[in-house]
Amino acid sequence: MLIKNARIFTMEDEAPIDGCIRIENGLIAAVGCEPAPDEQVIDAQGGWVLPGLVDAHTHLGLFEDSIGFEGEDGNEDTDPITPQLRVIDAINPFERSFAEALHAGVTSCLVSPGSANPIAGQIAAIKTYGRRIDDMIMKAPCAMKFALGENPKSCYHDKDETPVTRMATAALIREALYQAAEYGRKTRNAEEDSDLPDYDIKHEALQPVLDRRIQAHFHAHRTDDIFTALRIAKEFALDAVILHGTEAYLVADLLKDEPDIRVVNGPFMTDRSKPELAGLTEQAPAILTEAGIPTSISTDHPETPLKYLKNCALTAVQNGMDPMAALRAITIVPARIAGIDSRVGSIKAGKDADLVIFTGDPFDYKTKIRAVIAGGHLIDIGGSYEKH
Repeated sequence: MLIKNARIFTMEDEAPIDGCIRIENGLIAAVGCEPAPDEQVIDAQGGWVLPGLVDAHTHLGLFEDSIGFEGEDGNEDTDPITPQLRVIDAINPFERSFAEALHAGVTSCLVSPGSANPIAGQIAAIKTYGRRIDDMIMKAPCAMKFALGENPKSCYHDKDETPVTRMATAALIREALYQAAEYGRKTRNAEEDSDLPDYDIKHEALQPVLDRRIQAHFHAHRTDDIFTALRIAKEFALDAVILHGTEAYLVADLLKDEPDIRVVNGPFMTDRSKPELAGLTEQAPAILTEAGIPTSISTDHPETPLKYLKNCALTAVQNGMDPMAALRAITIVPARIAGIDSRVGSIKAGKDADLVIFTGDPFDYKTKIRAVIAGGHLIDIGGSYEKH
């Protein structure tokens, strides 16, 4: 397959490239090439071609659209410490938000358990296309979900169980990490099977986090919770990412000096539904990016439907964010933050052939999506192209 007459925004280069993109075996084979005889050709008609959009924090397929308890599988709020839970066991790829997101150009995302528990479970990086979750996985687990602040407090306060304070939430996380670290030490130092500690699925699940093989994603809205996340991360040498970071813009001058700080910002196209969202502003991505903090834009689907990811970036532009920085915040930046940029997030030879063809500038209200290419396959979105 070849896309011709394209204005290619690779997200690797500062300026766009005019020319063609060749796709072979589901991968990008060449960028800026010339057409060859007998190739299936898609004429972009001068439109903008971007890599498939990426959201580094969603709950896609966990809280099903138009369904109550039967379709709610994101929060196992019967135990505050559940690192052993695998989100892939709860995702329903047939939930219609997958198709809506794909047709809107979102081809990759991270799916996370909800934030009722201080340690909620294992996050997966997946594609939005496919029928069996096992075939859609890019990396699972790619991170462990931690949560601070109001969500764990309110969940367990209603049950009259711990944690009901921020102190207890942090203490439970520390306790679990200390116990898992000790379990790992005993396992590594065991000289024979009889010396091995009894198998513990929770401790086992936390080993890749402690070894920095996967990231620690901390749900944190308020500034104090953000710094608690960073404090815990330093204590255990975790590879930490801040999710939401609603008030991070208030302390951007302090955060920029933190080593390896990364923020998955959002949702901000939503209401201030709880006290810790009081400081929410659409200006946050611009402020954080200008401070030099790697910041991606997130929908937190279903808080904002994933199909509106591009609209979230547009809102950020309308509130001071540089347009190219906003496009990077929904492509290469979330891919880098999530550690999946070897496959997605930019248009480069060898990467997955996930592409979006726009009729023009994605932030122009008249622009439409001409076609989406996912895994090298042309997706029919009601235009002139047929699905292959």
